[in-house]
Amino acid sequence: MTPIADLVISGCTILEPGLTFREDATVVVRDGRIESVGDDPPGQAARRIDARGQVALPGLVNCHTHAPMVALRGLAEDLPTEEWFNDVVWPVESNLTARDVELGARLACAEMIRAGVTCFADHYFAMDAVAAVVEETGMRAHLGQAYFSSQGRRGREESVEFALRHRGGAGGRITTTLAPHAPYTVTEADLAATAALAQEHGLPVHLHASENRDQAETSLARHGVTPIDVLERTGILDTDVLIAHGTGILDRDLPVLARARGRVSVATAPRGYLKFAWPTTTPVRALRDIGVPVGLATDGAASNNSLDVWEAMALTALVQKSTTGDPRWLTSRQALDHAGPQSARALGLGDRIGTLAPGMRADLVLVDLTGPHTQPVHDLAATLVHSARASDVRTTIVDGRVLMHERRLLTVDVESVVTELTARLPALTDRAHGRRIQDYGT
Repeated sequence: MTPIADLVISGCTILEPGLTFREDATVVVRDGRIESVGDDPPGQAARRIDARGQVALPGLVNCHTHAPMVALRGLAEDLPTEEWFNDVVWPVESNLTARDVELGARLACAEMIRAGVTCFADHYFAMDAVAAVVEETGMRAHLGQAYFSSQGRRGREESVEFALRHRGGAGGRITTTLAPHAPYTVTEADLAATAALAQEHGLPVHLHASENRDQAETSLARHGVTPIDVLERTGILDTDVLIAHGTGILDRDLPVLARARGRVSVATAPRGYLKFAWPTTTPVRALRDIGVPVGLATDGAASNNSLDVWEAMALTALVQKSTTGDPRWLTSRQALDHAGPQSARALGLGDRIGTLAPGMRADLVLVDLTGPHTQPVHDLAATLVHSARASDVRTTIVDGRVLMHERRLLTVDVESVVTELTARLPALTDRAHGRRIQDYGT
C-alpha cells in the first residue's frame, strides 16, 4: 500500500515553475516536501485541504526586514532619513531588551504568516530571541546579527558566533548570515575582516549598501568610490552577498556587480523609498539584465509601516513602470517571478523554496480569489498582482506544517503579545536620555 501522505491539497489552481497555471491540481506533501503535483484524485492523507476556488502559490519571501521593529511602527513619521534615524529610531533602539525583540519578532511573524509570507531575511540585534521565535512559530528565516564598527571587534565576533550557533536551526528552517550594517557604519577594515570570515566559514553576507542616491554621490565626492566599489575592494563581492535597497546603484556600479565572484543579489522595498521621498528606486531592470536576482522586501515596519510583501510585489511593478516610462515593464508574470523564484535565489534558497515542484520544501499559500475585488478573472497573473490582497491568503504552510488555516493563526497568540508589548512601550520609546546606538550621516 502507498504510505499515507502528511497533507493533500486538492482542487486548486497552482502556479507552476515557468509561471504557468494548472487548474484543478492536487498537491501531495510528505516529510515537509512536495511529493507530487498532478491532476490525479488524492490518495490517503493524514490531513486534507479542499482548495477549490483558490490558487496555490509559493510562499512569499521577505528578503530584507527588521522584524522586531514592528514595535516602532508609526513612531517616526514624515521625516527625512537623517532625522528619522538620529532623532527617533536609533535613540529608541538603544533601549531595546531581548524581551522587546522577542515580542516584536513574534508579532511580526503573526503579521507575515497572515500575509502569506513563509520566509524572511532579518538583520537586527538580540537575534537569539528572533531565532527562538522562528522555531516556535514555524516560519523559515535567514538571520544575521547586525553590527557596527562603533561596537569594536566584539560586534563582528558576535555576528559570527550567532551565525555558527544557529546555522541549520529549527530543523533546517533557519539559515544564517554575517550582518555588517552598511559601508557608512562599518569600516573598510571591518568589511574586509567580515569577507574573510565569510569565506572561512562558508557564510553569506547581508548588509545595506547604496541605499539611496545621496549615499552614492556623497561617497564619490568624499572618497572617489561608490559604496559598491567599497564592497568590491574589501572582498565582500567575493562572497555570497545580499544588498538591501540599492536605490543608489549607479550605471558605473553595474560592471562591478556583474564581475563579482560571489553570488550577488539585491532586495527592494519600494514603499519605504516612496515614504522617504528618495528620488530613485532599485534599478530592477538593469540588475536583471546583468543576472542579479532582485527579491522583494518590506524593510522594517518603522519605515514601511507594514510587512506586506503582497503590497511590495504590486508596488515594485508599478514603480518600475513609472521610473522606466514603459508600461510593459514589469509585467504581472515578471512580478510573480520576483516574488517567488528570484526572492528565493536572493537568499540562496532557490534549490529549496520559491517554486511548487516535487522535491521542494512545502512552503506554500492558498489564495481565495472569490471576492468582488478579484472578479471577474481575465488574466490570473494580473489578478494576483494588482487585485488580490494579503487578506485574501486563506492558508499558509511552511515545511508541510499548516501555520494558518482559513485565516486562523495556529502558532501565535497575538492578543497576549500585544498586551505585553503595549505595557513595555513607555520604557522602549523613551528618548529623554539622548543616546544613540549610532549616528547616521552619508
